[in-house]
Amino acid sequence: MELKEIIIEKLNGSFENAVLSVSEFRGDLSINVPGSKITAICKFLKEDTGLSFDVCRDITAIDWAKRKNRFTIVYHLYSLKNKFRLRLKVDIEEESIESVTSVWLSANWYERETFDMYGIKFINHPDLRRVYMPEEFEYYPLRKEFPLLGIPGSLTLPKK
Repeated sequence: MELKEIIIEKLNGSFENAVLSVSEFRGDLSINVPGSKITAICKFLKEDTGLSFDVCRDITAIDWAKRKNRFTIVYHLYSLKNKFRLRLKVDIEEESIESVTSVWLSANWYERETFDMYGIKFINHPDLRRVYMPEEFEYYPLRKEFPLLGIPGSLTLPKK
């Protein structure tokens, strides 16, 4: 049995209705999972000795703008042991989801970056604050409604 099939089988065996959909592109596996189980699923994927997804390489989001579930959170995971990449995807209606910093410390930075650019709040994050934009900036630059040229006067630029 291939590792892809093992991952899906183990997730379905350990979590009821954990695998909502599966897709594959150029050998990379993507699995949609429910947001309510994200921390438990990530912990399982990391701690299972056969899977060992010990690296969280990135967390980002997609703004679909007009969908019911406006945002998709994408977790890019890697297993050093198996040399295998996995994308976990979570569709969310609201602008919040549980943090996975308790599973991977590297998630701290990625979640902060996603919060800063999309405004998605990560519940129980140890230090959720902006990374690129000033704290008082009221907009989120990667949201679809944010103008490509920015909002004139919304951000004071340093003087020469």
